Amino acid sequence: MTKSLSLAALFLICSTSQIFAQTTEALRQTIQTIVATKNATVGVAIMDKNGKDTLFLNGEQHFPMQSVFKFHIALALLSEIDRGKFSLKQKISIKGKDLLPGLYSPIREKYPEGANLTIAEVIEYTVSQSDNAGCDALLRLLGGPHVVERYFAKNNFTDIAIKINEETMQNNWDLQFQNWTTPKAANHVLASFYGNKNKFLSAKSHSFIWKVMKQTETGKDRLKGQLPSGTVVAHKTGWSGANKDGITAAVNDIGIVFLPNGQHFFISVFVTNSKEDFKTNEKIIADVAKAAWDYFVSRKN
Repeated sequence: MTKSLSLAALFLICSTSQIFAQTTEALRQTIQTIVATKNATVGVAIMDKNGKDTLFLNGEQHFPMQSVFKFHIALALLSEIDRGKFSLKQKISIKGKDLLPGLYSPIREKYPEGANLTIAEVIEYTVSQSDNAGCDALLRLLGGPHVVERYFAKNNFTDIAIKINEETMQNNWDLQFQNWTTPKAANHVLASFYGNKNKFLSAKSHSFIWKVMKQTETGKDRLKGQLPSGTVVAHKTGWSGANKDGITAAVNDIGIVFLPNGQHFFISVFVTNSKEDFKTNEKIIADVAKAAWDYFVSRKN
């Protein structure tokens, strides 16, 4: 290669890198504009499917998970199923006494006296519909929240704390902060379990959990809120409600957004310590997701 060609190639590489960086910075500025006027703390992690195009905002700050941890519980349980300890077809008993009035539970609405349901059905209720009674039934089966936390620690996932179940969390506002993660860690879990099909879960379990995540019914105005109709999003939400002072501890949504070109990106958005109303908190997440969508759709690869 001649000296002039070498210089031209170097110029092209530098120019491309500069344009890419500027584009990423433009996305960051858009997101910062979205959150700047909000009386809330917002954490964001965005990453392309290759793990190279990343953006973090408060990416290493601890945010209360609320129901986001139901995704983590399902992953830990599916791992045990793959080891032969349980099976998706195995039935577990959810008794009437487990269907506490204070816990949100579509299971209780359908089976007020309790029911014997397959593990697959309980995971679907727990993840897709965010059923709290189903969640605690799965935790009892596993042996408690610490088993889930230990599973992720054993597999070298950091910044994930899972200490309490839904019953405890919903009965004491302050205790919800014991179940926390960071936006960066949430995205790491999404990318690792989706992208590494044979490393953490069997093909069957992998297919099952992502089907369930795509069927999530909660949070329609969060990640999916401003995306084109029909966009596939595999996601899990979380919400704390507001305390007597009007502070919301958690409005969350983490997931995978599938693009028209067949590509996808990972996104985790957490809103905490918010004095905004519920609709505004959800719109923060929707605005961030739309900004990310516009960015990835505009890319030429």
